[in-house]
Amino acid sequence: MAFRAMISSRSIQQSKWVPSAGVARQMSSWFGHVEPAAKDPILGVTEAFLADPSPDKVNVGVGAYRDDNGKPVVLECVREAERRIAGNLIMEYLPMGGSSHMIEESLKLAYGEDSDFIKDKRIAAVQALSGTGACRLFADFQKRFLPDSQIYIPVPTWANHHNIWRDARVPQNTFRYYHPETKGLDFSSLMEDIKNSPNGSFFLLHACAHNPTGVDPSEEQWREISHLFKSKNHFPFFDMAYQGFASGNPERDAKAIRIFLDDGHLIGCAQSFAKNMGLYGQRAGCLSILCDNEMEAVAVKSQLQQIGRPMYSNPPVHGALIVSTILGDPELKKLWLQEVKGMADRIIGMRTALRENLEKLGSPLSWEHITNQIGMFCYSGMSPEQVDRLTNEYHIYMTRNGRISMAGVTTGNVGYLANAIHEVTK
Repeated sequence: MAFRAMISSRSIQQSKWVPSAGVARQMSSWFGHVEPAAKDPILGVTEAFLADPSPDKVNVGVGAYRDDNGKPVVLECVREAERRIAGNLIMEYLPMGGSSHMIEESLKLAYGEDSDFIKDKRIAAVQALSGTGACRLFADFQKRFLPDSQIYIPVPTWANHHNIWRDARVPQNTFRYYHPETKGLDFSSLMEDIKNSPNGSFFLLHACAHNPTGVDPSEEQWREISHLFKSKNHFPFFDMAYQGFASGNPERDAKAIRIFLDDGHLIGCAQSFAKNMGLYGQRAGCLSILCDNEMEAVAVKSQLQQIGRPMYSNPPVHGALIVSTILGDPELKKLWLQEVKGMADRIIGMRTALRENLEKLGSPLSWEHITNQIGMFCYSGMSPEQVDRLTNEYHIYMTRNGRISMAGVTTGNVGYLANAIHEVTK
């Protein structure tokens, strides 16, 4: 028996396949040509911050809300919503289009509580993987059903916008938006680029709290933009990542969309609940497209679902339940409105404090843009070299385009930050 076992073992060993040198080289080189991807500029800032042992270090690069102690925040309305759904959550798949309750409440927030477009079922809408997923679904939809179209993207914009439409293989163009000298809106150039673009072009617009500049058109400027869009038959696609978080008032932050709706535009809209509910990791969002009629909306929604099917099959359930529970309950929605206003007010207060500290230091520069801009980010106007000095000499971390995340500014570090900015901008 032992001999048989030994023979059997030898047979097995001899029968093992050993690849030839040529085959081995081929097998080992399948992915040998793959180069490391460039680091994400924002995530790279956080990595460098975490590796810095300095007790004075400050991170004003992260795009997530922090309290006045620099700590992450979970809203009380979110905690209460989780308490209500705990134990009642069934782990079944959502439909391909997502939670109908969450979608309904999202549309009310964007289009208005009593919107006729919702009543007439003219909006094709699906739950999306936050705002990024909503933009990507729309980009793929655009490529599939309007293959000859391109997208006009503002300069500057959130860097991932370019990645999204690039990977969807939609040709990109740009339009001027920000004026570096005034640190405000370059309205005349913006209007000129809209006017000179081919009729029927697609435009990406930030509904509020433009990222990264914090510069938004005024209400009157939005009306002029809408009028020009109408005459050029352009399609506006709104990325609305900060509704409620910008001003503290969700209705005010949706004003641009409402102006376009009142003017008779068909629009697209990407909504995110990352910033305004603090649901960063839940990836809760909604994509909606206003159509001519209910029949068209049904067709468009079916195609959006088909695009999502091979990507992720079904969207996640937990974040959708939190959103629908908060927005669908008057008590919780009231609490959310109070909390989102509190977040917005803290950001606005830090803008005022940073500007006042810089002015008290006797800076010869104008810092009015800090309080003129809105939302999470301040486009400071500092050069990449000045930002490098902030990091190397003062352990202050931010993206090299000079974008300051006001969420990282606190009463405890605003004086230190202002002094460092003053020193590198002398």
